[in-house]
Amino acid sequence: MIGLEKENNMPYISKSQREVVDADIDRLVQTMKSVPDFSNNKAGILNYIISRICCEVIGNNKEDIKYAKVNEVIGSLECTKLELYRRLAGPYEDLKIIQNGDLQLYEKVQEK
Repeated sequence: MIGLEKENNMPYISKSQREVVDADIDRLVQTMKSVPDFSNNKAGILNYIISRICCEVIGNNKEDIKYAKVNEVIGSLECTKLELYRRLAGPYEDLKIIQNGDLQLYEKVQEK
């Protein structure tokens, strides 16, 4: 990581800001996991929670809805998605390629 220590680093939110929200996030996650039939509807429940948070950030009244607010929230969601893929899904897929082999077309394209 460019000039960043690895331990508990989140470049876009300070440690003191995380300390303010972490306990509430932990409680929300525990509550989410306690929803009846959570294991069969994780995606729906997570989608609902994220949607509610986004709507609260944008605003509850028609007058609150502005392009800049919507754009800011959508940008945050997109960057979150990309970060999750880069940090979790990408390395997992790389491991599976090593374990199970790559798609032949990718191997041919990447040959040197």
